[in-house]
Amino acid sequence: MVQQRLPEQGKILEIGCGPGSFAENLEGRDLTCLDPIPAMLSVAEPRVNEKRLSRGYSKATFVEGTAESLPFEDCSFDAVCTLFSFRDWYDKPKGLSEVLRVLKPGGKIVIVDPAKINRIHGLLGYLYMRVWVGSYARIICKQKEHPWKWLTKTYVHFGTTKHYEKMMKETGFKNVKSKLIFPGMATIWEGTK
Repeated sequence: MVQQRLPEQGKILEIGCGPGSFAENLEGRDLTCLDPIPAMLSVAEPRVNEKRLSRGYSKATFVEGTAESLPFEDCSFDAVCTLFSFRDWYDKPKGLSEVLRVLKPGGKIVIVDPAKINRIHGLLGYLYMRVWVGSYARIICKQKEHPWKWLTKTYVHFGTTKHYEKMMKETGFKNVKSKLIFPGMATIWEGTK
């Protein structure tokens, strides 16, 4: 779904790559994965590069850093994507400005994160996360303090789909659009430099 929205060739930056779940399946392309957590990078790098090399693709580059202070030159990437990590950016407008800076002219941003159409939808999403996801996680992890608890906490403070569309436009992105996916539980935002 995201891969089809990215250019087929060129330099791609994934912000918040985590353990490499998306990166390991991205076909071809010159890929750079950024994450603020060294432990995530140490898990992602061998996992992603083993899979990329087995398919005949070049190794991905792994960099420690945050969206708010991207350690790259201006106009370095053809596209930037972030999957389920945008809600964790401490300063979203600053991070979006940094993305705009490192994108080449005409470059594209693709963001995927939880959806909140409005406050009512947000409340239903919060209850879903807290009750269903929380119960499922406790069963799977066999502990009350499961790792997915953070997802519910970050979701509560996450804005609406339209709020982030407006923020992207105010930052300077053009052709901004969003699409609700996964039966109303996630949104894909897109924009160009």
